[in-house]
Amino acid sequence: MLSQVVELIEKKKAFAITTHVKPDGDGLGSSLGLCWLLKSLGKTADVIVRGEVPPAYHKLPGVDLIRDVEHLNGSYDAVFLIECSDLERPGIRGLNEAFTVNIDHHSTGDPFGTINWIDPTASAVGEMIYNLCKAIGGRITKEIADCVYMALVTDTGSFHYSNTTDRTLKVASELIKAGAKPAEISGAVYNNYPWSRIELMRRVLDTVKRDETGKIAYMRQTLAMRQESDAIDGDNNGFVNIPLAAREVEAVIYMREIGANSYRVSLRSKGDLNVAKIAERFGGGGHRNAAGLQIDGNWDDKEAELVSILQTEIKSRIQ
Repeated sequence: MLSQVVELIEKKKAFAITTHVKPDGDGLGSSLGLCWLLKSLGKTADVIVRGEVPPAYHKLPGVDLIRDVEHLNGSYDAVFLIECSDLERPGIRGLNEAFTVNIDHHSTGDPFGTINWIDPTASAVGEMIYNLCKAIGGRITKEIADCVYMALVTDTGSFHYSNTTDRTLKVASELIKAGAKPAEISGAVYNNYPWSRIELMRRVLDTVKRDETGKIAYMRQTLAMRQESDAIDGDNNGFVNIPLAAREVEAVIYMREIGANSYRVSLRSKGDLNVAKIAERFGGGGHRNAAGLQIDGNWDDKEAELVSILQTEIKSRIQ
């Protein structure tokens, strides 16, 4: 709960902050926003991740202070886990021995932290960090504003996903007043890709198909495609949303090969079609209109299984 987080910060001094592997704009923006907030309150704070920070976020204030670690080192009063489904999600060893604070806006998954602050009504964890700043009496500095605005703009798809609310836009307005530059932040995300992204997109979109109803689109990304495109993690961000732009399409399945008979799957939908519930069946999770999972098996069989499940869900909404 928020009150517990406020009390912890007021009473303790040293903190670490981390997010999931392959960090996105919400994970990194919220982590750095929280870091700047803690520092402004006279606390010590380290942002630690497993792996490299994607180029789209290299201009975030404080990004040069992020440390790539394999194991939790240092004496911390608590570790904040941002947008993580469990203690394994950050990919950092030793978190199970720490006092942990789980901050998330996903409604899926079991509470795993010593303190759990979950708010499914928030558009992004960044919105929650803004609320924390207000609750604890902190000032929204330009550094906090830049980082939290990045979290909002990426997790709402530039404010056009269904998780965008009037509260989200009010928070964004306050962040802009505090110094966040929307054009610069959005440009760093959406106009800062290498040509390898275009090469990968061309190959992936060449696989797009629709089911017999025309309402479900599905596409693939093989390991060979990634190698041929000289692509890196993050180059495929947003691909899953492209077929969803078609008027007839209500859901998209995007399967990415990560090993022999092993795939990461992104699901997207429109309206009240809840893909998070589908992802949960396979140990994944997410939001109503945006979810993910990992699945193993024969590619054709698993693709057909997911299409069939979505067809059933769509039919049940019509009846």
